[in-house]
Amino acid sequence: MSGCVQCGRELAQNDIGAYKKFVNRGAKDSFLCRGCLARQLGIPLAQLEEKIEYFKSQGCTLFA
Repeated sequence: MSGCVQCGRELAQNDIGAYKKFVNRGAKDSFLCRGCLARQLGIPLAQLEEKIEYFKSQGCTLFA
């Protein structure tokens, strides 16, 4: 697995899950870290983290 395609940061499972959930569920090898994804979506990082926690609590299997 490679890093974020914008900043090169190492990716965690939640980074990959968030990218798949909000951008492209079929993505295979190009992902954004949560910080870059939040900027792309035009939302604060804290809001993205809240959404990740919400989907995790709902049982979404994209998140660790």
